[in-house]
Amino acid sequence: MKRVAFIGNYAPRQCGIATFTTDLCESISEQFPETACIALPVNDIDSGYAYPTRVRFELKEKDINSYHRAADFLNINNVDLVSLQFEYGIFGGKSGSHILSLLRDLHMPIVTTLHTILKEPDPDQRHVLEQLISLSDRIVVMSNSGSEILKAVYNIQSDKIDIIAHGIPDVPFVDPSFHKDLFGVEGKIVLMSFGLISANKGLENVILALPKIIQKFPNVVYIILGATHPQVLRNSGEAYRISLQLLARENKVEENVLFYNKFVNQRELTEFIGATDIYITPYLEPKQIVSGTLAYTLGAGKAIISTPYWYAEEMLAEGRGFLVPFQDFEKLSNGVIHLLENETLRHSMRKKAYLYARNMIWSQVSRRYMESFRRAREEKRYYSSLGFNIKLRNTLPIAFPILKLTHLEHMTDDTGMLQHAFFTLPNYGEGYTTDDNARALIVCKLIEDLDSDTTYKLSYRYLAFLWYAYNAKTKRFRNFMDYQRNWLEESGSEDSHGRSLMALGTILGIESLPKLPTIAGRLFEEALPSILTMNSPRAWAFSLLGLNEYFKRFTGDRRAESIRDELANRILKLYKENFKPDWLWFEQSLSYCNAILPHALLVSGKSMQNQEMVDIGLKSLFWLADLQKAKADGGHFIPIGTNGFYTRGGPHARFDQQPVEAQTMVSASIEAFHITKDQLWKKEASRAFEWFLGRNDLKVSLYDPTTGGCRDGLHSDRMNENQGAESTLAFLQSMLEMRLEESIHCSKSSI
Repeated sequence: MKRVAFIGNYAPRQCGIATFTTDLCESISEQFPETACIALPVNDIDSGYAYPTRVRFELKEKDINSYHRAADFLNINNVDLVSLQFEYGIFGGKSGSHILSLLRDLHMPIVTTLHTILKEPDPDQRHVLEQLISLSDRIVVMSNSGSEILKAVYNIQSDKIDIIAHGIPDVPFVDPSFHKDLFGVEGKIVLMSFGLISANKGLENVILALPKIIQKFPNVVYIILGATHPQVLRNSGEAYRISLQLLARENKVEENVLFYNKFVNQRELTEFIGATDIYITPYLEPKQIVSGTLAYTLGAGKAIISTPYWYAEEMLAEGRGFLVPFQDFEKLSNGVIHLLENETLRHSMRKKAYLYARNMIWSQVSRRYMESFRRAREEKRYYSSLGFNIKLRNTLPIAFPILKLTHLEHMTDDTGMLQHAFFTLPNYGEGYTTDDNARALIVCKLIEDLDSDTTYKLSYRYLAFLWYAYNAKTKRFRNFMDYQRNWLEESGSEDSHGRSLMALGTILGIESLPKLPTIAGRLFEEALPSILTMNSPRAWAFSLLGLNEYFKRFTGDRRAESIRDELANRILKLYKENFKPDWLWFEQSLSYCNAILPHALLVSGKSMQNQEMVDIGLKSLFWLADLQKAKADGGHFIPIGTNGFYTRGGPHARFDQQPVEAQTMVSASIEAFHITKDQLWKKEASRAFEWFLGRNDLKVSLYDPTTGGCRDGLHSDRMNENQGAESTLAFLQSMLEMRLEESIHCSKSSI
């Protein structure tokens, strides 16, 4: 099992579920280092939390769409199994029903740990838990009573249930006096309750029991350890804690009650528990199927007094603890006095608790969980061939040149897209490039309203080429391959790496062809970090466009967001370093795929809510559009030529003009229109697209309606009649993007 994902609250969020999920994830990672563990926490606040790197995707509690995106994220990232921590209150929807939307979309086994099981659920609670049980391959409970309730109330078969104890840290059996000096309670008898503070904990009953206890043992102190529950704090502030302080004052025990208003870390908690003589859980009702605080103190070998909630009844049986009735502070005080007067009984109780809990330490519990995971995986009829259930986008037809896939198919063989052509004949001698197969993959993803069987077969082939091109040793894509399928390099150009990421991001971001996203996700994840080591601004820009598409489905991938932010700021920095009043550009020269740079800044600024990036993207794109516009003859598009390009202060190369320049200008202008709604950008997109159709310096159409291909560019006196991969794909991408915008009418023929 190579990868397991854990869904639930996660540290540093302050709650018991967060602590449990974090401890379980970390323990399994430690015990099974060959298994990669990732976490998907649920955020109850918009700002989220400062999670560790293990957190890969964040769910927004009340945003149902984030649950769907999380499912897609898990499906495409080759997760072998999902471990869900379920509690009604941490997921959005009625009784946490949003989590069902996520589970229904998953393709891998699901093991669900139930932290709450109700004997008398309301209709919504019953529906959610029954659906949860149905969607899960195995159910984990932490007590025998939990298993019995599931069978009796929810009719679940016992062979689907795994009983695995609540995990606890492995701490030594120590005398309480060892740690008391840390808290200034040397020579005191320490009673303690800990956990997030809320009114259902019954702490007032311990305070009411103290006067009688103190009459017998004046050196008793009661430590209330824990911060107020965050939700209680948001809704009611510290009203409950203040009421406890006032109650202690009224009963003249305020000197004996110590409040530690803090969510302590593992080391601090161990020390507090170590200093405790008697631990008390005075909960107010029986419907508590598990208690992490009780598990921790049991495992530390503490004498325990508790009310008889379900979990305590089971854990403290056979002399491992002492039970008192609910809300009966008289019986509680008698119980404490009885234990303090009977040292032999107290130490016998401690020893029984400590020995019983040895099977609850995390190293043991994580092994039990892994057994459950493996059992779930073996039992599930795992349909690996299932892909996403995608509906094709239905757009209205619009008048455009006839679009044919004939030449695209001719240029594609069993290996992938060939690089060059003699006229329309594939040129085997020039072999293949990863660049062109990445371009072809993007084009196939745009052809959603055509023959999906054809585009699926082609997409599968192009993606397979990218998969083979990726060199796992260098973490880079190779680019050039000869016709005999020999790679001509160990690492290709930085731009080919960026373009590959752009294609993979497009695959992942657009819900379309089945099967492809899974392998694309794995490749995208492995190849993405390498872009940070590269120096090509265009490679950064290609990657940013891919990330922008990726975030259409996977907003919340923190690592990807971090990489986006770094790359976008690099491009922003380039602009600031090279900007002059007469030179609104990112470098001291313009070369190829120029519009990709402002395009990348536009999409990044939009997603990052960085207005400076958006403004600079628009200014630089407008400057480029004006630079590439004829001053007469209707202002047709004139891309920067490849015969020298254009260096600041030098001549502006007019030829050779390449189709890829028109394509990048079309794409960038469409994005500018999406952001500004300014019709100016529709006109610029049309101007660049019409270059393919004859509105250019030579007044000739580069598009070939008989093949569906595109000529390789304009020389000063003629067209380049070859119809290679780059030019054909540039035209097809521009055509499809313009058609989707329905912004230009070029002929009476429609697709």
